[in-house]
Amino acid sequence: MNKILSIDPTSLSIQKLHGYLLSGVAPRPIAFASTVDKKGKVNLSPFSYFNVFSANPPVLIFAPARRGRDGTHKHTYENIKEVPEVVINMVNYPMVEKMSLASTEYEKGVNEFVKAGFKESPSEVVKPPRVLESPVSFECTVDRVIELGEEGGAGNLIISKIVRIHIDSDYLKDDQSLDTQKLDYVGRLGENWYVRAHGKSLFEIEKPVKAKGIGVDELSPSIRNSNILSANNLGRLGNLERQPTIEEIEEARHIQKVKELFLEFEGQRDLIKDGLHRIGKKYIEKGKITLGHAVLRIVDEI
Repeated sequence: MNKILSIDPTSLSIQKLHGYLLSGVAPRPIAFASTVDKKGKVNLSPFSYFNVFSANPPVLIFAPARRGRDGTHKHTYENIKEVPEVVINMVNYPMVEKMSLASTEYEKGVNEFVKAGFKESPSEVVKPPRVLESPVSFECTVDRVIELGEEGGAGNLIISKIVRIHIDSDYLKDDQSLDTQKLDYVGRLGENWYVRAHGKSLFEIEKPVKAKGIGVDELSPSIRNSNILSANNLGRLGNLERQPTIEEIEEARHIQKVKELFLEFEGQRDLIKDGLHRIGKKYIEKGKITLGHAVLRIVDEI
């Protein structure tokens, strides 16, 4: 049994709590927010308290928090109070180091586009410019600002309605949908850590929308209580729409590896069970989930 550390957040310093939150709630997408003040001076800064919260209407929310040391507001917040518009530029790996540079606490009025070496591109609807290097940018008008507190570390929810979307065509598929593998997005973790959504770190899980899976509770006890199958293996099996048929289980018995297993460990049920679970696990992880399930069900027949 794992030992659980249970913490009352009010017992922690803001710095310690902040660390737990940033490392514990991750990865987070990054809102690279460009704003202007009433004089038209541009600011560009990244925020990872961010996500999309509605499609109808299309709404993004990000939260520039008060500075922990003195409770003062960030320039992004101040600009939005003067000009309630923002462009939220998405961040991918080719631009992540320059994005990090833009998070430097420069003096008010300093243009981070210039400091970090990004190119300004004029927006079509709002005043702040967008980042030309960003694969996807959202022009937004600010609907509301909700202040969550008055002390250092308190967030300010910037509820932003999308009024225009800009997509670099290099990141589109033939059907004009976004190509996740090409986007090469990065996410924010705790401390100095980031994560890259690229290559082998990407994986797909079919959504259980069109049909209802049988559920983990409907798997046989020998499968549910396996010491070899992982929780993800069980989740995939539970997403199947039906149990394997008698014919499918019988076909699984004739797989060469299965026949060799029975010959090698004749009469040794536990060793045969473990072997079948290892074979079934391999099929599941190769995407042959129904076949893997059929192999696992052989255990119930011996």
